Amino acid sequence: MTKTLAINAGSSTLKWKLFSMPDETVIASGLVDRLNLPGSIFTVKRPDAEKYQVTQDNIDYRLAAAMVLSHLKEAGIVKHLHEITGIGHRVVAGGEIFDDSAVITDESLKQIHSLAQYAPLHNPIEAQYIEIFQQLLPEAKQVAVFDTSLYTNMPKLNYLYPIPYEYYEKFGARKYGAHGTSHRYVAHRTAELLGKPLEDLKLITLHLGSGSSISAFDHGKVIDTSMGFTPLAGVMMGTRSGDIDASLVTFLAEKLNINMNEMIDILNHKSGLLGISQLSPDQRDLEDAEATNPQAKLALDMFVNRVVRYVGTYVAELNGLDALVFTAGSGENGIGMRQRIADQLSYFGVKIDPEKNDFRGKERVVSPDDAPVTVMVVPTNEELMIARDVARLS
Repeated sequence: MTKTLAINAGSSTLKWKLFSMPDETVIASGLVDRLNLPGSIFTVKRPDAEKYQVTQDNIDYRLAAAMVLSHLKEAGIVKHLHEITGIGHRVVAGGEIFDDSAVITDESLKQIHSLAQYAPLHNPIEAQYIEIFQQLLPEAKQVAVFDTSLYTNMPKLNYLYPIPYEYYEKFGARKYGAHGTSHRYVAHRTAELLGKPLEDLKLITLHLGSGSSISAFDHGKVIDTSMGFTPLAGVMMGTRSGDIDASLVTFLAEKLNINMNEMIDILNHKSGLLGISQLSPDQRDLEDAEATNPQAKLALDMFVNRVVRYVGTYVAELNGLDALVFTAGSGENGIGMRQRIADQLSYFGVKIDPEKNDFRGKERVVSPDDAPVTVMVVPTNEELMIARDVARLS
């Protein structure tokens, strides 16, 4: 048995899971929240122990990583740190360089840094954590698992924008997608649950949460996805606008007398469900309020509408559909949201059994037994996908 550490790092959080491999058992997991802020919170969960939590001011990236490793040893979760033979890192942008996960070398680390222009808020931090763990656990094999790699080899007709072709050639202006690790896990797990090879299936996976994306799989290959050059594109989200006319962006920037960076910030952080409802980016809050708040109901109706549009488009691209799969926060737990979306897709043979649908957060088929399209809920597990990639590349 070996142990693999899956790292999911953000600007303000460090999420991690420690797996025993190859049995894929979660030994421990944790979160360091509010990094570089007063009241940073370090939390560890174990199947056989009470939650451990400590608060400390201004935990930075290096200290967060060191605290994780120190706690694993001090709490007896590992006897020696060299038991951890692999570390997998979620990295957002792999551009066209990485069409698969990759073992970290000096060259691949330089490439991750060079791709920062495609994910300026993510790649630099993720590269920094790679460097930190290289210093703390130099003997462990490190692997980068890219959010974008799933979409690198989509059909060109789907990843290109109808702009001068030279912009793609010179600047890499194309659709890169996001949430690829989640969609990849869910597609493969769906095939396992259905007892069929992924290569025999036409699937649409709905990653619905604060950030939402939709991907279409045709006989094992992803052919399209809703997010674009950045995660701002696609369906309406918690605070992101999703697809919007570019001319409207410049029009509003001029009217508001702000620069383009400020306008993009509005589209990323003040739009979507929050912008329309003027109440909350959280679907649960809007569902609680929609009976008496017309804007809350409008925001939810618009979200359903945008999801349905993409699903309809992808059914046409796939020329049929075997399974529609819900995942992520709202997809896994939004009983009412799943029903609302399915109700508007009945033309395609999508149906949900209300009794089967009355649950949260578990793997389950929620469509009637005789439905022409299987509708499923499959909780995502990005960390397990990361651990598997470490094992595959070791």
